[in-house]
Amino acid sequence: MNLILTIAWTHVRHRARQTLVAIAGVMTGVGFSIMMAAMMEGSQDDFIKTLVDALPHISITDESREPTRQPADMVYAAAELHGLTPQVRRPGIKNPMAMIASLQSWVPGSLTPSVQSKALLRFAGRNLNISIVGIDPHTEVHVSNLGTHMRQGTLTSLYRSSNAILLGDRLANKIGARVNSNITLASAEGSNMNATVVGTFHTGFRAMDETTGYVLLKTAQILEKQTGIVNEIRVRADDPMAARLIAERIGEQTGYKSISWQEAQEDLLSAITLRNVLMYTIVGAILLVASFGTYNIISTITHEKTRDIAIMKSLGFRDHTIRAIFIVEALLVGMVGAALGWVFGYLLTRGLASLEFKTPFSDYNHLPVLYAVKHYVLATSFALLSSLIAGYFPARAAARLHPVDIIRGAT
Repeated sequence: MNLILTIAWTHVRHRARQTLVAIAGVMTGVGFSIMMAAMMEGSQDDFIKTLVDALPHISITDESREPTRQPADMVYAAAELHGLTPQVRRPGIKNPMAMIASLQSWVPGSLTPSVQSKALLRFAGRNLNISIVGIDPHTEVHVSNLGTHMRQGTLTSLYRSSNAILLGDRLANKIGARVNSNITLASAEGSNMNATVVGTFHTGFRAMDETTGYVLLKTAQILEKQTGIVNEIRVRADDPMAARLIAERIGEQTGYKSISWQEAQEDLLSAITLRNVLMYTIVGAILLVASFGTYNIISTITHEKTRDIAIMKSLGFRDHTIRAIFIVEALLVGMVGAALGWVFGYLLTRGLASLEFKTPFSDYNHLPVLYAVKHYVLATSFALLSSLIAGYFPARAAARLHPVDIIRGAT
């Protein structure tokens, strides 16, 4: 093995210029692949983190998992009737506090009751349809990051006055409302209420910031004209990625529709999956192009060292030994290029992370990147594999050369 390494090192060293070009190609490929993976996965993780923090991981609504059966279906098993109105069912989750206590015994996370409602907001001659979310500020902090998204006021500001409300900052700006402004809310149930704006929040999701207001549970219940109603239970799991499995188990246990954040944002997650495929395709293409440099240098060495190959075979070197020499040369180029590519990729990633930019939609002024060992391992593995393949074909051709043909000048 030492002899193989010595010969391989001698071949590579004596072709210093071409070797450096091949190493630079591998280094560039590995470096840029690490940078692209860090940038794309960083932005993806930042987006998912923002999405997960802004919304509950699981929402249990008062909607049944199975459609409501027709009254006649419950009585006549053999009859098929159409056009009958289903039984009127009182909205809301039955015994919500008992359900929460039961779920807390096994759900790895936090739960809080909530009331979802729709209302017409009137202020300064403007009428807007908005979503009203009734919350308990003391438990809401455990299921969402709404408290950290407050621009003015805090969640406990809801206790400051009767019928207090927190508005999304875009919604407040749209209607011209400020803290301590008095607005009017009219629900679909016919309730009218004067509410006081006690704070604003900014989640970063335009749909929420433009159309959502948070009030106390009892305020939302008054709007719905049903004391004690709870039509949603919000869950924050300790492991966000386990939310789908937990939601399925909750649905089976309670009989209510339980939706995880993955299901609610299925289209976005599908787009992210396609984006990952695109990322790895681009990274693979970069490293594949870099492998052509390795192929070129090994092919050149093989062509120039044909007489050396004849001499080595005359001395008793077997075909697999000759093949191993040139494969080792390719791996040397790949290993040195990959090692330098680590440094190059890290510097590129740090440079991207230090770039500052401003947008009219966000105060975040640094590009999110992800430093992960898997990026370096993946890039190195692909670089070594491509170098191995690039070196194998010239090595196989070299091993097939017959020493008599070379010495006679037949080749």
